[in-house]
Amino acid sequence: MASANDQTTIPTTKSVRDRLKSYGQKGETYSEILERLMDAVDKDEFMDRMYRRLEEKDQFVSLDEI
Repeated sequence: MASANDQTTIPTTKSVRDRLKSYGQKGETYSEILERLMDAVDKDEFMDRMYRRLEEKDQFVSLDEI
């Protein structure tokens, strides 16, 4: 568990907080829920989605094009 010095506050809406809470299990902290969800996300897949979004908006510039 993190010490008080390691903790931070992330402002969010109550609806997002409640949605996050719904992903948790009894006794699980918000940090534990977030860590579990982030671990479940495939980083390569996430980056591919972000690149596609940039390309769709014509904002992606390949380093090869510079």
